[in-house]
Amino acid sequence: MKPGRIVIVVAGRYAGKKGVILKCYDDGNKPASRNFGHCLVAGIAKNPLKVTTRMSKEKVEKRLRIKPFLKYVNYNHIMPTRYTCPAEAFGDVKTLEAQDRVEARKALKTVMKEKVAKLQGAEKEKGKIGAGKDFSWFRQRLRF
Repeated sequence: MKPGRIVIVVAGRYAGKKGVILKCYDDGNKPASRNFGHCLVAGIAKNPLKVTTRMSKEKVEKRLRIKPFLKYVNYNHIMPTRYTCPAEAFGDVKTLEAQDRVEARKALKTVMKEKVAKLQGAEKEKGKIGAGKDFSWFRQRLRF
Protein backbone atom coordinates (compact mmCIF):
# COMPACT_ATOMS: atom_id res chain seq x y z
CA MET A 1 0.00 0.00 0.00
CA LYS A 2 1.14 3.51 -0.72
CA PRO A 3 0.49 6.90 0.89
CA GLY A 4 -2.62 8.60 -0.43
CA ARG A 5 -4.71 5.42 -0.67
CA ILE A 6 -8.17 5.75 0.84
CA VAL A 7 -8.97 2.91 3.21
CA ILE A 8 -11.80 1.78 5.44
CA VAL A 9 -10.88 0.75 8.98
CA VAL A 10 -12.33 -2.71 9.57
CA ALA A 11 -11.53 -3.37 13.23
CA GLY A 12 -11.22 -1.41 16.43
CA ARG A 13 -12.61 1.85 17.72
CA TYR A 14 -12.84 3.46 14.30
CA ALA A 15 -14.31 0.44 12.48
CA GLY A 16 -16.29 1.51 9.43
CA LYS A 17 -14.63 4.93 9.21
CA LYS A 18 -12.85 6.25 6.14
CA GLY A 19 -9.23 7.30 6.24
CA VAL A 20 -6.14 8.09 4.16
CA ILE A 21 -2.77 6.38 4.48
CA LEU A 22 -0.09 8.94 5.34
CA LYS A 23 2.95 6.73 6.00
CA CYS A 24 3.64 3.04 5.48
CA TYR A 25 5.85 0.74 7.52
CA ASP A 26 5.83 -2.53 5.55
CA ASP A 27 8.36 -4.37 7.72
CA GLY A 28 7.32 -2.77 10.99
CA ASN A 29 9.52 -1.05 13.54
CA LYS A 30 11.96 -3.63 14.82
CA PRO A 31 13.14 -1.79 17.98
CA ALA A 32 9.67 -0.44 18.79
CA SER A 33 6.61 -2.38 19.88
CA ARG A 34 5.13 -2.78 16.38
CA ASN A 35 6.85 -5.74 14.74
CA PHE A 36 4.18 -6.07 12.05
CA GLY A 37 3.34 -4.18 8.86
CA HIS A 38 1.34 -1.09 9.70
CA CYS A 39 0.56 2.42 8.49
CA LEU A 40 -0.33 5.84 9.82
CA VAL A 41 -3.97 6.59 8.94
CA ALA A 42 -5.71 9.96 9.13
CA GLY A 43 -9.48 9.96 8.87
CA ILE A 44 -12.78 11.31 10.05
CA ALA A 45 -14.23 9.92 13.28
CA LYS A 46 -17.30 12.17 13.12
CA ASN A 47 -18.58 13.67 9.85
CA PRO A 48 -20.18 17.10 9.56
CA LEU A 49 -23.98 16.99 9.76
CA LYS A 50 -26.60 18.46 7.44
CA VAL A 51 -27.35 22.18 7.88
CA THR A 52 -30.51 24.10 7.00
CA THR A 53 -31.15 27.83 6.68
CA ARG A 54 -33.40 27.91 9.74
CA MET A 55 -30.60 26.94 12.11
CA SER A 56 -28.84 29.52 14.27
CA LYS A 57 -25.16 30.37 13.79
CA GLU A 58 -24.15 28.48 16.91
CA LYS A 59 -26.01 25.37 15.81
CA VAL A 60 -24.52 25.57 12.31
CA GLU A 61 -21.00 25.84 13.77
CA LYS A 62 -21.61 22.88 16.04
CA ARG A 63 -23.05 20.70 13.27
CA LEU A 64 -20.19 21.48 10.87
CA ARG A 65 -17.51 20.37 13.33
CA ILE A 66 -15.26 17.54 12.23
CA LYS A 67 -13.61 15.12 14.60
CA PRO A 68 -10.54 13.63 12.90
CA PHE A 69 -8.42 10.71 14.05
CA LEU A 70 -4.76 9.89 13.58
CA LYS A 71 -3.81 6.31 14.28
CA TYR A 72 -1.28 3.57 13.54
CA VAL A 73 -3.23 0.64 12.11
CA ASN A 74 -2.18 -2.92 11.32
CA TYR A 75 -2.54 -3.79 7.62
CA ASN A 76 -4.90 -6.64 8.61
CA HIS A 77 -7.33 -4.12 10.09
CA ILE A 78 -7.85 -1.91 7.05
CA MET A 79 -9.49 -2.46 3.68
CA PRO A 80 -7.97 -0.49 0.78
CA THR A 81 -10.29 0.99 -1.83
CA ARG A 82 -9.61 1.89 -5.43
CA TYR A 83 -9.71 5.60 -4.56
CA THR A 84 -6.71 7.81 -3.88
CA CYS A 85 -6.14 11.42 -2.90
CA PRO A 86 -2.97 13.51 -2.94
CA ALA A 87 -0.87 12.70 0.11
CA GLU A 88 0.84 16.11 -0.18
CA ALA A 89 -2.25 17.73 1.31
CA PHE A 90 -1.37 16.16 4.67
CA GLY A 91 2.31 17.16 4.61
CA ASP A 92 2.20 19.19 7.85
CA VAL A 93 0.59 16.32 9.73
CA LYS A 94 3.30 13.84 8.72
CA THR A 95 6.13 16.05 9.94
CA LEU A 96 4.37 17.02 13.17
CA GLU A 97 3.39 13.43 13.99
CA ALA A 98 7.01 12.46 14.56
CA GLN A 99 7.41 15.27 17.10
CA ASP A 100 4.09 15.64 18.92
CA ARG A 101 0.77 13.82 18.42
CA VAL A 102 -1.33 16.60 19.96
CA GLU A 103 0.02 19.20 17.55
CA ALA A 104 -0.40 16.74 14.67
CA ARG A 105 -4.08 16.27 15.56
CA LYS A 106 -4.61 20.04 15.60
CA ALA A 107 -2.94 20.36 12.20
CA LEU A 108 -5.07 17.49 10.88
CA LYS A 109 -8.24 19.16 12.14
CA THR A 110 -7.39 22.40 10.30
CA VAL A 111 -6.58 20.49 7.09
CA MET A 112 -9.86 18.55 7.26
CA LYS A 113 -11.87 21.70 8.04
CA GLU A 114 -10.29 23.48 5.08
CA LYS A 115 -11.05 20.61 2.70
CA VAL A 116 -14.68 20.29 3.82
CA ALA A 117 -15.18 24.07 3.50
CA LYS A 118 -13.79 23.84 -0.04
CA LEU A 119 -16.21 21.00 -0.79
CA GLN A 120 -19.19 22.98 0.52
CA GLY A 121 -18.21 25.89 -1.69
CA ALA A 122 -17.96 23.53 -4.66
CA GLU A 123 -21.43 22.16 -3.93
CA LYS A 124 -22.88 25.68 -4.02
CA GLU A 125 -21.19 26.41 -7.35
CA LYS A 126 -22.04 23.23 -9.21
CA GLY A 127 -20.93 24.78 -12.49
CA LYS A 128 -17.31 24.60 -11.37
CA ILE A 129 -15.89 21.30 -12.57
CA GLY A 130 -13.23 19.70 -10.40
CA ALA A 131 -13.64 22.01 -7.41
CA GLY A 132 -12.72 19.94 -4.38
CA LYS A 133 -12.72 16.77 -6.46
CA ASP A 134 -9.80 15.15 -4.60
CA PHE A 135 -11.66 15.10 -1.29
CA SER A 136 -15.18 14.38 -2.52
CA TRP A 137 -14.98 10.97 -0.83
CA PHE A 138 -15.53 12.76 2.51
CA ARG A 139 -19.19 13.32 1.77
CA GLN A 140 -20.01 10.30 -0.41
CA ARG A 141 -20.65 6.66 0.27
CA LEU A 142 -17.73 4.66 -1.02
CA ARG A 143 -18.86 2.15 -3.62
CA PHE A 144 -16.81 -0.86 -4.55
